[in-house]
Amino acid sequence: MTSLLCLLLSTFAALLLGVSPAGAVLNSDSYDGNIYALYAGNGSLVPSVNTLDDAMEAGRTAVIVYYLDDSAVSKRFAPVVSELQRLWGRGIDLIPLTTDRLQGRATTGVSDPLTYWHGLIPQVVVIRPDGQVVFDREGQVPLAAINEAISSATGLPAPNLGEINQEGSFNEVNIEVTAH
Repeated sequence: MTSLLCLLLSTFAALLLGVSPAGAVLNSDSYDGNIYALYAGNGSLVPSVNTLDDAMEAGRTAVIVYYLDDSAVSKRFAPVVSELQRLWGRGIDLIPLTTDRLQGRATTGVSDPLTYWHGLIPQVVVIRPDGQVVFDREGQVPLAAINEAISSATGLPAPNLGEINQEGSFNEVNIEVTAH
């Protein structure tokens, strides 16, 4: 019995030592998986619940966020998108879209997200219920600017903002959102 236990423990130890650690790198253009689950702690953002067509048909404010899972700038922007969902909840249709499926095809009209994409990431577009674009910016767009644009588009008061450290490690991102 003792030799069997020693054999099992030895096998278990060998398996543990032979496993290489998984790594996700915030400041790398490597593919690590769903950036919202890894870097924002919010995998529920992708796939998005609604489409731009759904938002336009329902007369709701749409916020499109163009990104790539294998982009360092998109990874650093992921907590901002997660915070938008927390702040606005069901008051907007938040539509994070990977640009992979948009590349190399023609637009099909105003309800097609490709119509608004400039070819850069991240990009944030806020579209009022009447279809008018009220905000369209690329890069590390400040949360406050997006928040104000959404407030303008919805007619609702802007919620109080937290502060997000977009340079923190992915294990610390969730605790970096704090109220002022």
